[in-house]
Amino acid sequence: MAVHAFSNGSSIGNETVVDLTLDFRQQYFDYLPPNILATSYVISMDGEGNPIFIESSGKVYICYHDSGEVKRLANSFELLIEENFYEW
Repeated sequence: MAVHAFSNGSSIGNETVVDLTLDFRQQYFDYLPPNILATSYVISMDGEGNPIFIESSGKVYICYHDSGEVKRLANSFELLIEENFYEW
């Protein structure tokens, strides 16, 4: 999972957290509650175009664009990293 920042290396493209979040808010305006859109920010996209975002409580979610389903991935960004990135 590529985690976007405010300035990215060439390996993940030029989209920043701000770019991804603004696009997310426009695309999901009719599907998600306004409070989620207004207080969340997108940190990544999965390989199928589904945004991975952090909402105001710090929980990390994925929103499936085909169904509009939102699924919690982790209770925090820290836990997401611990559970998905392994040291070799």
